[in-house]
Amino acid sequence: MRGVRAAILCLLTALALAGCMRRSAPVAVVEPQGEFDSFAYGPSYRMAPAPTAAAYAAAAPTPVVHDAAYRLDAGDKLRVVVYGQEGLTNTYAIDAGGSITMPLIGAVPARGRTPAGLAAQIAAKLRNGYIREPSVAVEIEAYRPFFILGEVAAPGQYPYVPNMSVESAVAIAGGFSPRARRDRVTLTHIDNSGSSRTVVPLGTALGPGDTVLVGERWF
Repeated sequence: MRGVRAAILCLLTALALAGCMRRSAPVAVVEPQGEFDSFAYGPSYRMAPAPTAAAYAAAAPTPVVHDAAYRLDAGDKLRVVVYGQEGLTNTYAIDAGGSITMPLIGAVPARGRTPAGLAAQIAAKLRNGYIREPSVAVEIEAYRPFFILGEVAAPGQYPYVPNMSVESAVAIAGGFSPRARRDRVTLTHIDNSGSSRTVVPLGTALGPGDTVLVGERWF
């Protein structure tokens, strides 16, 4: 009788152990420890921490930051966001007259304004009988193009990229022609104060809407 009880007890114990082994264990990572502790107790474990919101934010791509003092002009393409108003949020190009045209409020002068200044102007127009407390943001989606003329392989109009120089503009236009004067060029720049035309070295910074003229050498 004692033999039968012992056999039953062993069987129950084996079944209990088998059930425990089938339970899934939490994911763990090995934690560094000293050689003595590892020899005496074996490797220690800790639960892997879940990713935090800060970690997700750090992994997110960094948005492009535009120059807050940049002055808008014809040819700039803007992304105007009116929060909570999908019908007004859109991409707008500044026309030859220096304005953008939006639903409800019509033409809004943009030439000479900063993106923040234009956002404030749009909000003021919307507040005048359309939206009680409008929240508006304006960012530059694409800058107005620059022009390069004269002794280059492919003169014409090209998209402007921030931090360009006259030399990079020449490269975009296919490089100098065999008859080009390569040491300096003429740069025409237009801003609120008017138009300026200057002979500059190739390392000079280039702005949106500028015109580069590469002259011909005489020898």
